[in-house]
Amino acid sequence: MRNKETVLLIDYGSTYTKVVAADISKPRLLGCASAYTTVETDVREGLERALIELKRQTGITEYHDRLACSSAAGGLRMIVSGLVPELTAKAASLASMGAGAKIVGQYNFELTEDDVAEITAKKPDILLLTGGTDGGNKKCIIHNAKMLADAPGEFPVIAAGNRNSASEVKKILAHRRVFLCDNVMPSIGKINIEPARQMIRDIFLERIVRAKGLDCGVLMPTPAAVLAATELLATDIGDMIAIDVGGATTDIYSITDGTPRGADVIYKGLPEPYAKRTVEGDIGMRYSAQGIIDAAGKTRVAELAGLSEKAVTKQIKYLTEHTDSLPKTKEQKALDYALAALAIETATLRHAGSLEEVYTSTGRAFIQTGKDLTGIQTIVMTGGALINTERQAELAGHAIYSDVEPQSLRPKKAKTLIDKHYILAAMGLLGSHSPTAAIEIMKSNLREL
Repeated sequence: MRNKETVLLIDYGSTYTKVVAADISKPRLLGCASAYTTVETDVREGLERALIELKRQTGITEYHDRLACSSAAGGLRMIVSGLVPELTAKAASLASMGAGAKIVGQYNFELTEDDVAEITAKKPDILLLTGGTDGGNKKCIIHNAKMLADAPGEFPVIAAGNRNSASEVKKILAHRRVFLCDNVMPSIGKINIEPARQMIRDIFLERIVRAKGLDCGVLMPTPAAVLAATELLATDIGDMIAIDVGGATTDIYSITDGTPRGADVIYKGLPEPYAKRTVEGDIGMRYSAQGIIDAAGKTRVAELAGLSEKAVTKQIKYLTEHTDSLPKTKEQKALDYALAALAIETATLRHAGSLEEVYTSTGRAFIQTGKDLTGIQTIVMTGGALINTERQAELAGHAIYSDVEPQSLRPKKAKTLIDKHYILAAMGLLGSHSPTAAIEIMKSNLREL
């Protein structure tokens, strides 16, 4: 059976390959299925297994179109190098995460031989080299280009720093693959990350997807697809944040202006992008469970789970050694809830901006850094740990403003939508094909608590 109005949407995940069938003529979800991602052999094997289940649900054997994204084989691993941490290095990080990358290293100021050795050992897919405003400091980015010139490894370099240094940087790196791009921070207080984001995605498609054996119609990294879905949904429902807690990372997406809301608030630092993604690589439900302990403290985890600290230690060791385990016992479910709650809490605190009260010659004022999320009215939760729990409303509460962290600019009050079929990435893909259909399907399938 073939229907010219059906689209197959594929997400090659690090653990599972997920497939979604959608009808765009009368926008609706036709079916969803998943299978283990067989990246060790051939990803098409896992895809075929998922398609067998999807065919059983829908009866469809051929589709008018196929669109895919991927985070398999470690996803898109990037290293960023900049000058000042709060300026060019931050702009480089925003560009990389917005493109769907996981940042495995960030280096500030001039690279050392030890830094280059670390970069080589981390085997990044791409290195984003930045530094200096246009017409400003050239010394740092030129020094770093020289340090990278003879670095082992075949990773390409995107040079997106001071435009006055571009030709020299290209000559220095002539014997390796180098791409010149607009400066991510052309002047102090101004970011220009979209050109770098697009170039990262282009390289991902051209080089990395094929190198990892994923040349199966992949259009973008999975996190970029989720970001695209949230941007699309926000055009209909307004400003929002999305939370995706996975086994290794926790991703937060915010779609809002986030600028100061009061006349007595002064903004400090780089402006934040309207569509922002952050990924906490140290916080996850399995591979990075210890990271939650490190961030929140074992005592807090134990209290929230209703377990002893000894029991928590034992269970965390088990989870990190058995990353495919699902909670079955009451104790395991309680610990999973605590881990998910604190992953959400920690990641949203890191993602949201903050206010600092100060006193000036004219009286009290506030300094804001980062995005103001207090006015956001909708939170979307996705990821297995959040979709399958029976305590979703309690988990959502950990993304909301708390008197314990009064300086944090997290949402004051918001309704929660659950991505019950895990379709956000698929809808980001569909949005490039039929945005109206993608919006309608999301509105029909995101369940409000």
